[in-house]
Amino acid sequence: MSAATRTIAAEARTGGDSPAVPRHIGIIMDGNGRWAAARGLPRALGHKAGAEASRRAIEAAGDMGVSWLTLFAFSSENWRRPADEVRDLTGLMRHYLRHEVGQLLEKGVRLRIIGDRAAFGPETVAEITRAEAVTAANTRLNLNVALSYGGRAEIAAAARAIAARVASGELDPASVNESTLSAHLDTAGMPDPDLIIRTSGEQRLSNFLLWQSAYAELVFQDVLWPDFDAVHLQAAVAEYRRRDRRYGARTG
Repeated sequence: MSAATRTIAAEARTGGDSPAVPRHIGIIMDGNGRWAAARGLPRALGHKAGAEASRRAIEAAGDMGVSWLTLFAFSSENWRRPADEVRDLTGLMRHYLRHEVGQLLEKGVRLRIIGDRAAFGPETVAEITRAEAVTAANTRLNLNVALSYGGRAEIAAAARAIAARVASGELDPASVNESTLSAHLDTAGMPDPDLIIRTSGEQRLSNFLLWQSAYAELVFQDVLWPDFDAVHLQAAVAEYRRRDRRYGARTG
């Protein structure tokens, strides 16, 4: 753990002047392909380097005292990429699901997958189920990995589920409110993100946690995801701490 990380973690424990550490951080991990292209490497090696950056981010978040970390790993739109790239991505995901569970256990990380897991087929679904079950008792860091995930599809699915409950007479339509919809999302029972980070210099959410990010602070960094490390996470948290989070209320 770096000195900066120790300082932030200590301030989080002692309270500080403002929330020193976001309770929940979401990261849009962008730039694997550009990182590989800049080095004349296949995109698959960019994705592999990106997986290593994910490991660094998980470790840094845990050291910093973050409670929830959500990584956008594979969007519902990523299925439109060339077949060989999709194959490389899904194969890499299966590899890490099989071989990283031990590291997650050792570091006290609980893994959850959000998104349409069924889209990956029974083999990957079995690996996901096993990894979630093995890490279910961990409490140091809650790690969500968004796979085949899209915020609009998530909201539409929640609306369908609510409509079905209304149609069956189980739910009074007059009682449907924001809490009702939140309870039907993939993130039900989880805190909304306080901070969303996007790498690679792009400045958009790209269909990531659209409902949940209504009041999140957004930080955009020029670093390509495979180069992301604890220093970049610390810089994003430092920027978050400088923000005045008013949630629409007037101050002063």
